[in-house]
Amino acid sequence: MNPKFVFVSALAAGVMTMTAVAQTAAPAPPSAAAAQPAAVPPQAVPAKIAIIEYEEVAAATNEGQKAVADVQKKYDPQKNKLEQLRSEIDSLTKQLQSAPATMSDEEKSTRARTIDTKQKQLQRDAEDAQNAYQTDVQEAIGKVAQKLGPVVMKYVQQNGYTMLLDNNGPPQQGGLSVLWAPGTDISQAVVEEYNKSTPNVAAPAPSAPAPTTAPRPRPAAPKPSTPAK
Repeated sequence: MNPKFVFVSALAAGVMTMTAVAQTAAPAPPSAAAAQPAAVPPQAVPAKIAIIEYEEVAAATNEGQKAVADVQKKYDPQKNKLEQLRSEIDSLTKQLQSAPATMSDEEKSTRARTIDTKQKQLQRDAEDAQNAYQTDVQEAIGKVAQKLGPVVMKYVQQNGYTMLLDNNGPPQQGGLSVLWAPGTDISQAVVEEYNKSTPNVAAPAPSAPAPTTAPRPRPAAPKPSTPAK
């Protein structure tokens, strides 16, 4: 589980909840026939930007440190097993390097193949263990980050921040990505400005209203008992 996805989801959930409350308290929108109100010009708002490294923050909490320690303890037996195999390979390699001159070439080749086989096994097992370990760590930190999201939202709002940036964002964005920012929706204003810049393109004619008496639709075909794959 990606903790960034969980963290951003938690932030988005908080913003959606506040938006839903605002929409419930707002008056009903006017009918389509009513005149639209004049567009409100954008206003400059003093910026107060907060930066957070959410993965590091989640892992640095007491709960995050305990979660990572629990994962490490879970993989201790597998770590010891890999160490034993690595020690065995080192011992076989030293034996082959110090082999007496009387050892036949066939025996040397056999021992070399044994070492090679064990090295490949060690590499596969180490990669599998590392991938599984990283997955478990990400999942453990993600659970902490999920509970951390609302705390961060409350903090930035109470302290008057206007934007929250993640310092672990994509490299093409300079390592920063926006997690949360309040503001005015300027979508309609941009549409109107764009239409002004393309006066030769007329808006399509409105579609005809649906007839008051529509023909009776045909009955739908019966659905199969099991969903089609």
